[in-house]
Amino acid sequence: MATAVPAERDAVAGALTETATGASADVLAVGVGPAAAAAGTATALARAAAEGRPYTLVVSAGIGGGFQPDAPVGSLVVADEITVADLGAETPEGFAPVTELGFGAVTHRPPASLVRELADVSGAATGTVLTVSTVTGSAERAAALRLRHPRALAEAMEGFGVAEAAVLHGLPVLEIRAVSNPVGPRDRAAWRIGDALSALSDAFGKFAPVLRSCTTHDR
Repeated sequence: MATAVPAERDAVAGALTETATGASADVLAVGVGPAAAAAGTATALARAAAEGRPYTLVVSAGIGGGFQPDAPVGSLVVADEITVADLGAETPEGFAPVTELGFGAVTHRPPASLVRELADVSGAATGTVLTVSTVTGSAERAAALRLRHPRALAEAMEGFGVAEAAVLHGLPVLEIRAVSNPVGPRDRAAWRIGDALSALSDAFGKFAPVLRSCTTHDR
């Protein structure tokens, strides 16, 4: 499990400890932003493989912004697509993703059956979670993102980086986000970080039976 910051790590780890998944799962705070998340996750995966205890599933987890009204504050989103929103180029016709320039990837898709199981046990919505390097702070940018990504439910800063590391190691990846604030004009007074962390912890408690069927770390 890869989170950005220790508060997210503790919310996830506490829930998994209390529910005793029966599988060995490490929960790591790998850093804020896609670059730190990719580097931290890749380092952990490489170290585990070198020690003869490779991981078999990677999960990006934490809080994030929700596109209103589809992902209200306090709700949960399980990504069926993990998409980087701002990797590409500005052109006279508008934004062009890096794939249109002939490079790389912009979307990774988690295992559909696992996404469904997690959504079923938690009541989470499923859709695209966008990875951004700059958090959205205006209604105009929020609208532009939804126009380019009509299935987007949430945005955060680490999912695609975690996914890139997982794919490099040939591993499936998930992204789970609890919504702490609306995507749009930056209003710290409207953020509900504590509520989102509680929702994240509650969700991982419900995920325990599903995670129990997945050997997340083969020691």
